[in-house]
Amino acid sequence: MSKKVAALTSSLALALLGVAYRGASHIAEASALACPAEEFCLWLPLVITGPGNTTPLPTPTPTRTSTPVGQTAVVAGAGDIACGAESNGGSCKQMATSDLLLTINPHRVLIFGDNAYEEGALSDFQNFYHPSWGRVKSKTSPVPGNHDYGIDQEAYGYFTYFGAAAGDPAKGYYSYDLGQWHLIALNSNCSRVGGCSAGTPQNVWLQNDLQAHPAACTLAYMHHPLWSSSSYSTLAVQPLVELLYDYGVELYLAGHAHNYERFARQTADGKSDPVFGLREFVVGTGGRNFTRYGTILPNSEVRNSTTFGVLKLTLAPTQYTWQFVPIAGSSWSDGPVTEACHGSHF
Repeated sequence: MSKKVAALTSSLALALLGVAYRGASHIAEASALACPAEEFCLWLPLVITGPGNTTPLPTPTPTRTSTPVGQTAVVAGAGDIACGAESNGGSCKQMATSDLLLTINPHRVLIFGDNAYEEGALSDFQNFYHPSWGRVKSKTSPVPGNHDYGIDQEAYGYFTYFGAAAGDPAKGYYSYDLGQWHLIALNSNCSRVGGCSAGTPQNVWLQNDLQAHPAACTLAYMHHPLWSSSSYSTLAVQPLVELLYDYGVELYLAGHAHNYERFARQTADGKSDPVFGLREFVVGTGGRNFTRYGTILPNSEVRNSTTFGVLKLTLAPTQYTWQFVPIAGSSWSDGPVTEACHGSHF
């Protein structure tokens, strides 16, 4: 398509499309609703809202395809990231951690929730998250945290900022393939999506997704950890974690606790399983601040609550390598360590 035709198409779309949210009067560029890098997406290029029109029209959903990165893919990420206008006492190292992402240049950036403090307002995403981690927005695959749901409890700022990349706003969970791996983004804000227990929509979807994608290596990520030595263990997500363990998922990445913690392979009820266990990483080191540890949980292998940074994962067809990468000026790190995928034990 020529540039002139493309421009004409954009103009025609502008004339035809109107979408409203709460009857507010504003214009938002649909280009800000990022499509994940290297994936095919299709939607109209501009969204307009106007006063008096309070019924939202359906948001087009991108077609998610396997990202062609060859045999090995690199991902990097963290949670609990950007200070906002009301973040008193925060360390606010989101620029330093985002600099790491520019250096690593991963195929995909994973963010583990509580991405824009304090209440996930759209202005917080635009004014604080965007100048830092927004520099890699085009390759970001997010999940929401409790702070992202904000005062309105609808995560409007989160879903508006990330657009189709965040999935259906009524769900906030989705999956995709990256290289030879299958990745699952889950919404651990269980009360916002009808629960997480057996028989709930997300739980049923997760089981169906795992059955439909019997990959040798699978990674899942969500905001809340089932295990944390900082008193942030979240029992509500255990039914989801049980499915992850049952279907042989390798890695479970989370945030919520503002520190770093790596667990040994274990079952969903916290028993050591070095052969088929699920390995959890808590990576709440995106920049906001630190939280202290309480009682150290069984199977907790490595902990640090003084270093901001990101977790880098190199995902090969039958193995993965983890490495915690600290921000400039810090020296503590974890890895690199390589571990073979175990796959399903069914």
